[in-house]
Amino acid sequence: MKIRFWGVRGSIPCPGPTTVKYGGNTACIELRFGDEEKLLIIDAGSGIRPLGNFMMQNDLPKGPIDTSIFLTHTHWDHIMGFPFFTPIYIPNSKLKIYGPVTYEDEGLDKIVGSQLSYRYFPVKHSELAADISYYPLKELSMDLGDGISLTTKYLNHPILCLGYRFEHQGKIFCTSYDTEPFRNVFPTDPEDPSYDPVAAEEGEIAAKEENEKLLRFLEGADVVVYDTQYTYEEYLDSKLGWGHTPFEFAINSAHKANVKKLILFHHDPMRTDKQLEVLEEQYLDAIEGKTDLQIEVAREGMEIEL
Repeated sequence: MKIRFWGVRGSIPCPGPTTVKYGGNTACIELRFGDEEKLLIIDAGSGIRPLGNFMMQNDLPKGPIDTSIFLTHTHWDHIMGFPFFTPIYIPNSKLKIYGPVTYEDEGLDKIVGSQLSYRYFPVKHSELAADISYYPLKELSMDLGDGISLTTKYLNHPILCLGYRFEHQGKIFCTSYDTEPFRNVFPTDPEDPSYDPVAAEEGEIAAKEENEKLLRFLEGADVVVYDTQYTYEEYLDSKLGWGHTPFEFAINSAHKANVKKLILFHHDPMRTDKQLEVLEEQYLDAIEGKTDLQIEVAREGMEIEL
């Protein structure tokens, strides 16, 4: 498997002189596998636009584009690049789009495709030349064909969100974003007027079980791309419930799950290149001599081969 990052930011694109090194596009990951280097795409943030341009130059000359896009969830920063993904305008292109749907009456086709309506965009979804099919996903395991399999896992985000575990020829690649640690949502202070000892105890058990399920999902992965939008201090100060993970929790989780390489991902749009460099050095120093885990900050253009 070969992995390449086309967008690594969270929330909103942030181009400019302070984000040149790591990039300002939102989430998009290219996954190639097998001798024919078949392509899967994870998320359609603004990074899918340059990926589409790359595919036009490198994939289309070999024949019609036929690929699948796996959306972790449908928040805008993970789908906003779709209208600018050139292959959707090319006849004979075939795209399968998979992703979770939370509670809306409309399906994935309407949620993603509604961006392509005249109120937002000069081209309607019905005018696209590509053959596009949509498939809602839940927690499951499935054979994608060509020797690659997929397992999905619900994450902890304000909208239904899935982690993906791809396995091919003994190699494992996982995504775990957008998510934050599961925690007890019931009051645990006996002095709190809303305190219920039974609910408090059950909440602790449920949170622990869900965090353990995620560790099992990540167990033994060669590479994990993990949400690390905040530091632990930032998370406790004002980001609880926002659906994103502090660096420290992601690193500890990857270590516990015997992950070989952890990619720190979904950078806060306010985080500069210099700040990310400092954080990377800080966490590398913190784990030196304590674990075999490798960590690296995701950047646009980064490539990993398994």
